[in-house]
Amino acid sequence: MNKKKIINDPVYGFISIPTELIFDLIEHPYFQRLRYIKQLGMTHLVYPGALHTRFHHALGAMHLMSLAIETLRSKGHSITTEEEEGVKIAILLHDIGHGPFSHALEQTIVEGISHEDISILLMNKLNIQFNGRLSTAIEIFNGTYHKVFLHELVSGQLDMDRMDYLNRDSFFTGVSEGVISFDRIIKMLNIIDDHIAVEEKGIYSVEKFLIARRLMYWQVYLHKTVIAAEQLLAKILKRSRDLALSGHDLFATPALNHFLVNKISKDEFMNNDRHIEAFARLDDTDIISATKVWADDNDFVLSQLCSMLMLRNLFHVDITNEPPDEQFIESLTEKVVQKYPITKDEAAYFVFTDTITNNAYKPGDGSIRILMKNGSIQDIAAASDNSNLEALAKTVKKYILCYTKDLI
Repeated sequence: MNKKKIINDPVYGFISIPTELIFDLIEHPYFQRLRYIKQLGMTHLVYPGALHTRFHHALGAMHLMSLAIETLRSKGHSITTEEEEGVKIAILLHDIGHGPFSHALEQTIVEGISHEDISILLMNKLNIQFNGRLSTAIEIFNGTYHKVFLHELVSGQLDMDRMDYLNRDSFFTGVSEGVISFDRIIKMLNIIDDHIAVEEKGIYSVEKFLIARRLMYWQVYLHKTVIAAEQLLAKILKRSRDLALSGHDLFATPALNHFLVNKISKDEFMNNDRHIEAFARLDDTDIISATKVWADDNDFVLSQLCSMLMLRNLFHVDITNEPPDEQFIESLTEKVVQKYPITKDEAAYFVFTDTITNNAYKPGDGSIRILMKNGSIQDIAAASDNSNLEALAKTVKKYILCYTKDLI
């Protein structure tokens, strides 16, 4: 069978599938599942074009990795064929553990476990199926491979994951602030002391990358309406699990039902194939089909929440720098208890608080190294004459208060 395929990508044009092993991994059901998981969760309710998937993103990140390897080799750095395939597989599979609607439902379906944990679990299972041929990729992904720079290309401040999602998310949302000079940054990459560095000529492109990341967080990922939709979806899953665990009969696909009726600890999940196989059959369609049916359920809280999501009647969200006023929260809670046939405990589904954080750059956390013309290495925050970068290094924390619009 001919496995030398090219894929037409709307962002980069033609992407080549480089090896037969990578072709087989893309064909695998674990990876094909990513076609049915939206990259940006509920963001399409704000930006209608944001319907691209984790499948798109993984292929795009692999393409950028090909360009990065080509650049580093052209500068005399030794990267073997095995390492090249390994690092491409590591970036291709870096998101394979994402659940439905990407980040929106993380910690809701399986508590205390991140998508990175699940990614490595699935990669280990694939490694068994492919007779150990993913061992190098797994070492690179985990950061245990002896060439540190390969891990930094997969997971770092300037990795191919971030490079692709900023580019792709800005393309599909139409938010031009996210457009970055990915090709210039990649051309400026170098390796110094086994770490990725950017040559000084690329400093302005890196500054733009960091600023674009900050702006995309506020305009897209942490947009108040996106927060409203994702919080609503999380509340729907919480209510459905509480009901299912108490014996309430709910419609669900077999994969979703597995996580509704079982309380699964992180240890159980990591050590029982039954759970991971159920997770590998779970995608956005399971959640949406259930939500449509639950809108007619006889539990008022669940049916109300599901109807709100289906009709895009989302929560009102206040985002503030200080914690919201307790008395105001109490008055909203009293209002919702009077308005709906619910208890005071159930009011927490309709009036609640949370926090959000945004930090575009963390110096010291695998910092972005700039290779100066004199051969010295500086952190981007020190090398740049842009005072904005100091602000970008600060974590901004904001408080959110969500409540139904009919309480205003």
